[in-house]
Amino acid sequence: MLGFPRRVGALVLRHIYLLRSSWPRVLELAYWPTVQMILWGFITIYLAAQNGLLQQAPGLLLSAVLLWDVLFRGQLGVSLAFFEELYSRNLGHLFVSPLRPTEMIAALLSVSLLRTLIGVGAAALLAIPLYHFSIFSMGLPLLAFFTNLIVMGWAIGLMVAALVLRFGLGAEGLAWAIIFAVAPVSGVYYPLDVLPDWLLPVAYALPSAHVFEGMRAVLLEHVFRADLFWQAVGLNVIYLLVGAWLFLRAFHLARLRGLLLQIGE
Repeated sequence: MLGFPRRVGALVLRHIYLLRSSWPRVLELAYWPTVQMILWGFITIYLAAQNGLLQQAPGLLLSAVLLWDVLFRGQLGVSLAFFEELYSRNLGHLFVSPLRPTEMIAALLSVSLLRTLIGVGAAALLAIPLYHFSIFSMGLPLLAFFTNLIVMGWAIGLMVAALVLRFGLGAEGLAWAIIFAVAPVSGVYYPLDVLPDWLLPVAYALPSAHVFEGMRAVLLEHVFRADLFWQAVGLNVIYLLVGAWLFLRAFHLARLRGLLLQIGE
């Protein structure tokens, strides 16, 4: 039992060393969330003067931007940490050690959490002096939103890693593109009522749609919707199990075909 945390910790430590030895990597983690936050902060200031909804909840757009980045960075955190092992042709070395695929999943999720906290945390803290807005004022609901979004990001990240294991680095671009396919139906910046009726079942099948509806309920109605929270949790359990299964299945096939030593630049 002691071997599990030790091996997962060793792999996480490897990625911490990578970050520690390369300030451009750390800068890149915080760069895009910060740019997004600054851009949407100015848009909020402009629109708030003309829009009663934004006057009622001035942090609505900024909260949406920061929470969306939790989902995006959570997914990228898994995908890019996995790609690091492919770029350095390290998979073969890792799996001649006692490391198991499930332990690698645990390490990828831990690295993703670390990268997301650094990237989105820096942008969230910077929003306080820049716009006098603190997303932390949401309190415990923020923890619920953060947890659901990062778990969904992990699930999608594992699916992307499975596709790369199956089809090689030619599928690498999906790590950047696939998350944006769910953005229009997640209701990040608008309520789900805006969507046409035929698209609503797709939206309700996404944990992110329930999270952003819940975020609007907290900011506009000052109510935490437990029903939306539990629906997101239920969906995330399914998403994460599917993501982990796809990754383990792709890993098993790659091992059988001897691809672990061949995938890489």
